[in-house]
Amino acid sequence: MLALRLARGSHPLVLMRRLLVAAASAGVGFLLLCALGYASGHPAHSTAAVLRLLWCFVPLAATVQFAVAVARTDPSTRPRSGLSAVGLGPVRLTVLAAVSTAVSCALGSMVALLFYLHLRGDLTGLPFDGAAAGLLDADAPLPLAAVLVLLTLVPLAAATASGLALRARPVTAAPDDDYSSDALPENPQPAPAAPPTGLPWGVALTAAGLAVEAYMSRGDGHSLLPLPGRLDATPAGVLAGWTLTAIGLAMAGPGLAYHCGRLLQAVRPGAVRLLAGRVLMDEARRIGGPLGVVCAVLSAIIAAYALYGTGPSAFGPLTTLGAVLVLGCTSATLLTSALEAKQDRTPTAQTLLRLGAPVSALRAATALRAVALLVVFAPLTWLVAELAALPLTA
Repeated sequence: MLALRLARGSHPLVLMRRLLVAAASAGVGFLLLCALGYASGHPAHSTAAVLRLLWCFVPLAATVQFAVAVARTDPSTRPRSGLSAVGLGPVRLTVLAAVSTAVSCALGSMVALLFYLHLRGDLTGLPFDGAAAGLLDADAPLPLAAVLVLLTLVPLAAATASGLALRARPVTAAPDDDYSSDALPENPQPAPAAPPTGLPWGVALTAAGLAVEAYMSRGDGHSLLPLPGRLDATPAGVLAGWTLTAIGLAMAGPGLAYHCGRLLQAVRPGAVRLLAGRVLMDEARRIGGPLGVVCAVLSAIIAAYALYGTGPSAFGPLTTLGAVLVLGCTSATLLTSALEAKQDRTPTAQTLLRLGAPVSALRAATALRAVALLVVFAPLTWLVAELAALPLTA
């Protein structure tokens, strides 16, 4: 009940983020139900049905990552020292965030079930009844237990991941708890955080993923893991190699972002470059991982475009839905992580403004950080895409 009360009184932007999580959960639930419908309608193709289900875990992982990012930026579940006095300590707030995430994802799963049954023709009285009965194998019955298990995957995974991500979050005092609004901290610019240590491992995993793609793509070209739709020429090694590449880029992202901050401060920097570089070094761990995942997703899209083009026979509707979910969730996760970093940076920005720093300098530092990340990650995305597509087009 408390989670529902907080949801009702939340800011419209917070509600919009929760609705986006529900929409992503609905998309993943629909894909899972499509895989179940295919298994029920084609009992002789059990291997293909299992492989279709495995493909659904890619958008599921992207949705869980987005749900965790939204839970971290929810202002109603951010620990504050004053909330402990009324029984809302860090542990209870973590449970509250997990419950709120589960409620949003459960809402999306319910929408997915209703939409799926409507397109199959099981629910009548609305437009487009049974419009996709052939695609969704409407003649085959759906096992109720399997439907319930599949639709609870996203809420359980998202709630568990949110709880694990938030359990170690430090308690922050409210601005008016311990000092007045005119008070200034003794050290407005703390020392930068230690550099991330995952860059070498990330580079190694990315190289290993590209090597697996190159090696496993050598053969007759028949797919061991066909995508749900019309895209059936992807070797099994491409999925395994892309997974390793995505993990490697996610591990290397924080280190690359950290070194971008160091480069901004090199060679006699001014105040703007110093501020931009220091902030980027401090936020490298938070935004580097999501940025690396976005880099991996964009490189996969570029490689797929280079392989198959834009022909109507290349991608089916379910493949398109999965690609949109992955790209949308990873991009939204990056934006949400940037918003979380901005929220944590607000006290420092207010202190700099009270000290006389112009607003234009803060905006210039923000633009400089964005340009530095774009200069490093855009060529990296293109390079990974070219290396991934090269053995498949040779």
